[in-house]
Amino acid sequence: MNKRQGETCSRKNAGSARKLDADTNQSSSIVAAFKVFQQELDTKHDKHEHLVKISRDITIESKRTIFLLHRVATVPNAESILNEAEVKLDAVRQKIGQIAEALRGEDIYQFHRAFTAGIQEYVEAVSFLHYIRHRSLISLEEINARLVFMRTESEDPEDSAEALPAGAQVVTFHVTPADYLLGVADLTGELMRMCISSVGNGDIDTPFQLSQFLRQIHDGFSYIGNTGPYEVSKKLHTLRQSLAKVEDACYTLRVRGSEIPKHMLADVFSSRTTLMDPEEGVV
Repeated sequence: MNKRQGETCSRKNAGSARKLDADTNQSSSIVAAFKVFQQELDTKHDKHEHLVKISRDITIESKRTIFLLHRVATVPNAESILNEAEVKLDAVRQKIGQIAEALRGEDIYQFHRAFTAGIQEYVEAVSFLHYIRHRSLISLEEINARLVFMRTESEDPEDSAEALPAGAQVVTFHVTPADYLLGVADLTGELMRMCISSVGNGDIDTPFQLSQFLRQIHDGFSYIGNTGPYEVSKKLHTLRQSLAKVEDACYTLRVRGSEIPKHMLADVFSSRTTLMDPEEGVV
């Protein structure tokens, strides 16, 4: 090999080495970018799972509160039941505060599906308690007004609320209108069960109050119609079933109430309800 061929071979080798270095650098930058993406996705997934767990706790505690509130019609001291329900709902609100803390600086709708079930159950529980106390429907503004929390960077969300340092920040959680409507739609089922319990205890006034209240809720949902979220329109069927059962109870009380002993009214109503909806029955 002469000198000129050797120089040509050296230049080719140098060019190949530079190309290899460029390809390696480009590959390294792509790998680095994908590692960043992987980290972001892992962080989002972990936060989503964290919110799902909190939502599950909120759902469980809210259901327990609803079951507790159904005892109001069967105990002599209803105020003690209502106070106990308030304590349970305060604990639920602390869980919602954890969601608000986790979502600070985030787009709520990126994680909405992770906690919407728990929030709907909370709305159902708090609106049920409000109706028992005030015989009216709690507003979305009233619900959100109680979802304001004080948080600090070093605060443990499991700790009880105490005097916070001067650097404490206010963290708020806003229930979406859709979650509020879905929670209110589920409330109608609990009011129908409350009607059954009232009839069984010889209370013939509550069913007529519930009938009027459920009719107002039904009319409100009818105004929304198909313009609202898809899930809301799906709830209309269940809402109409609950209203029909309560109205049937009122009809039975008005027409046959005087001839049926009070202790048998609940059995008569339950049998009529089963005939109306044999698949669902009465819980």
